[in-house]
Amino acid sequence: MSAAGARPALAELTVAADPEAWDGAGFESPGGEVVVGAVRIGLAGLGAGHRIVHWALTGLRTSDLDGLPTRVAGSPPPEPRAAPHPNGVVSLDHVVAFSPNLDRTVASLESAELDLRRVREGPTSAGSRRQAFFRVGSPILEVIEHPPNADAAADLEAPARFWGLAFGTDDLDATVAALGPLVGEPKEAIQEGRRIATVRKEAGLGLPVAIMSR
Repeated sequence: MSAAGARPALAELTVAADPEAWDGAGFESPGGEVVVGAVRIGLAGLGAGHRIVHWALTGLRTSDLDGLPTRVAGSPPPEPRAAPHPNGVVSLDHVVAFSPNLDRTVASLESAELDLRRVREGPTSAGSRRQAFFRVGSPILEVIEHPPNADAAADLEAPARFWGLAFGTDDLDATVAALGPLVGEPKEAIQEGRRIATVRKEAGLGLPVAIMSR
């Protein structure tokens, strides 16, 4: 652990998406940045890369996180946003990543001192049966072991990769109403007592996005 005793915490994400699309989905993005909770999300345009271009964490000793594009944050996280976004979003609940080899990815993240909370055995919507959950400040990093392709041996050598984001809202029904046709119907989430709704591709947010009750 770092000299200060603090675990690495998420400060910034850069997403390959246009601010206009996020504005249209009810996020405020002055200067091409969306602040959710204490995380800054930079919107770098559709030509910037693929989904989550990179993330930046405070307190890291290494940026080698099993292939996840990572930077050491040069500044602390932003001041938490006090007001909800127009769509009702108040927090970044979790960041989703896939790994063909969960044990390898967990070992890499633990060696970088990320805070492993648990490994879950059980079916997921992605078809996997294993997930690992790391605390990265307020949000969670959810790593899903992705089922191997036909060429399983080659697939197991692939690096971990980012997939999408899930945000939190205090009133999921109101958020779904605000988004209208840009979001699907709420359903029960894997997390007991919570519900989730998926933002549709037509919203143009550049990556899979879900909204969850808190």
